[in-house]
Amino acid sequence: MGFEQEYSKKLISAEEAVKVVKTGDWIDYGWCVSTAYDLDKALAKHVEEQQLEDLKFRGGICMWRPAVFDVTDAGRRITWNSWHMSGIERKAINEGIAYYSPIRYSELPRYVRENAVPADVAMFQVAPMDEHGYFNFGPSASHMMAVCETAKCIIVEVNENIPRCLGGFEESIHISKVDYIVQGSNPSIAELGGGGAATEVDKAVAKLIVEEIPNGACLQLGIGGMPNAVGSLIAESDLKDLGVHTEMYVDAFVDIAKAGKITGAHKNLDRFRQTYAFAAGTKKLYDYVNNNPECMSVPVDYTNDVRTISALDNFMSINNAVDVDLFGQVNSESAGIRHISGAGGQLDFVLGAYLSKGGKSFICCSSTFKTKDGQLKSRILPTLNQGSIVTDTRANIHYLVTEYGKVNLKGLSTWERAEAIISVAHPEFRDELIKEAEKMHIWRRSNK
Repeated sequence: MGFEQEYSKKLISAEEAVKVVKTGDWIDYGWCVSTAYDLDKALAKHVEEQQLEDLKFRGGICMWRPAVFDVTDAGRRITWNSWHMSGIERKAINEGIAYYSPIRYSELPRYVRENAVPADVAMFQVAPMDEHGYFNFGPSASHMMAVCETAKCIIVEVNENIPRCLGGFEESIHISKVDYIVQGSNPSIAELGGGGAATEVDKAVAKLIVEEIPNGACLQLGIGGMPNAVGSLIAESDLKDLGVHTEMYVDAFVDIAKAGKITGAHKNLDRFRQTYAFAAGTKKLYDYVNNNPECMSVPVDYTNDVRTISALDNFMSINNAVDVDLFGQVNSESAGIRHISGAGGQLDFVLGAYLSKGGKSFICCSSTFKTKDGQLKSRILPTLNQGSIVTDTRANIHYLVTEYGKVNLKGLSTWERAEAIISVAHPEFRDELIKEAEKMHIWRRSNK
């Protein structure tokens, strides 16, 4: 049977496809921009009509609110389990329908293959089938092959707007492995902005980091204003022959590449290619990664493997934090008990970058933030707030950067690191932090 004939045989409507879902099922919805769209709407209707209950979904980084969130009595009928939360999913926590699944992102493919309850149904968006019978996962290779290898039923929703992201392995699924094909309504691929224009604080932090980056370095950038500011400054710099190996591919990489700064010529692995596990950004990014042989879409257990990262010389890892305490513990996931995002791959890159020859990892944050009522609060705290999550332990942090400076905390004793951390805190809070450090017996003041 030819691919086109097989395609026709498996092609059904979204309404028909979702009828395979029954009460009690585990359903994998894909990842980020490739989350089910038309299938989601059809499934929400099916849930209502058939009065389905106890449906357990897996997904993450939702770019829009899934229709299944709004079914009648959603708290009883569905449970959304997220591998990494967006703002949409955070709000759903308070509605009693969403929960975070803590895991190092690099471990996700193995977990899905070996330990997770297999999905009864996996449904997600893909790029149109190519001449060889493959549906590309688009900018969401991540852990999708692991999902497909274990799911009992696979339904692909074809979207002509999903970019075809080239890779090398585990970036596509063959039609022979697919149970049903749905031709979607081709919604525009969801866009993720860079969080607005860089602030003066962002620029100050970026300047301190960029001066640490050598020619030929390999870059990993997290999402947010500060990493984007670093990217903008790199694009304007004299740096050359940079490489990319990152969990998330963001707009900043496109700017750096178009400025001629990225060649990958010095990468020890995947030379000349920009390697990533998933991508989200503006149309500029999606157009850039589409059919671009320079960009390499691969599973997250490759991009985020500490052994892979450490094999790349001069690896520069740049990530955000919510707050940091005087022991050097980094929280990048919550505000106290209020969940924000997830563990992601931050710890993997903090560990891997330090193991890299010439490598450095930077945790960056503004020294302060303002509450809704205008109060100035310090992001550097004596101890993390009760319920806050330790994303990077005190033994792992390398460089900490705020607008007031950068400090290398690796190997420092408690009094040395307390002094260093306080030195990059906002001046208004330093005396208070010193008093707290004295109470905790981690203050010596060597710089009298």
